[in-house]
Amino acid sequence: VLLASQIKMNSEGSDSRPVPPTSLPLQGGGTQRKKLSAPRISLSLDQSEDDLGETPDDLDINVDDLDTPDEGDYLDYTDHEMDWDAESRGRTTSESSEPIPTYGAEDERQDVKLWRTVVIGEQEHRINMKIIEPYMRVISHGGYYGNGVNAIIVFAACFLPDSDRDDYHDIMENLFLYVISTLELMVAEDYMIVYLNGATPHRRMPGLGWLKKCYQMIDRRLRKNLKSFIILHPSWFIRTILAITKPFISTKFSSKIKYVSSLDELQELIPMDSVHIPECIIRLDQELKEAGENSK
Repeated sequence: VLLASQIKMNSEGSDSRPVPPTSLPLQGGGTQRKKLSAPRISLSLDQSEDDLGETPDDLDINVDDLDTPDEGDYLDYTDHEMDWDAESRGRTTSESSEPIPTYGAEDERQDVKLWRTVVIGEQEHRINMKIIEPYMRVISHGGYYGNGVNAIIVFAACFLPDSDRDDYHDIMENLFLYVISTLELMVAEDYMIVYLNGATPHRRMPGLGWLKKCYQMIDRRLRKNLKSFIILHPSWFIRTILAITKPFISTKFSSKIKYVSSLDELQELIPMDSVHIPECIIRLDQELKEAGENSK
């Protein structure tokens, strides 16, 4: 009866379609479940009052009653957010991508200064200048003698490295190249070598192999132009070394070796105005002089 009444009411109105029932009559026995029809869904983008429907009472929201953050809370939140972003950016920069150091022109010049390329015996060698920097005083120019073109080369053994160093062989190898190349630059004509042997502990004395290598690597011109090899304060050790090396050196070179026991004797042989004598050598010379006077 209810269904017929609804159809009759709709037919009397406009041409609109009949409204579907919200429920269906039970069919069959009591075991049938009640089936409900799905509500109508509008896919139109234009919302009407019918589509929106009514808002339930328990979902009514009063905007005036809402608590909004005050200015202090807003600033505090903003500050924390900015701090977090800054900290995150700092972490990313320091941990994930460290800045690559720049290599400028000055760095390149400094790098070139650390190495020196020399030619010895028509062969090119590279010298690590940084590793021998503390020992470069081992060889120096002591001025000139004779007619003013004969050079005086001073070799101070007290500036040699200790043999117990881990990098001793690397230092001596580069120092050997430095001494030979410097000798070639300093010498133009005749020259002499003054070897300061005093005040040098045994651990700093150059080995036999190193001295032999130096002699063999010296250019023939340098061997010929060497007029004398003066050894100041010779020890028993250096005398023994030179005696052992005699088979490896020429008779002419052996005849150029002279032993001098004091600075006074050295001054009688060469001008001392430009010769740099280390302080330890001066003290040793004074001690030896006082010991000699006391013995007399």
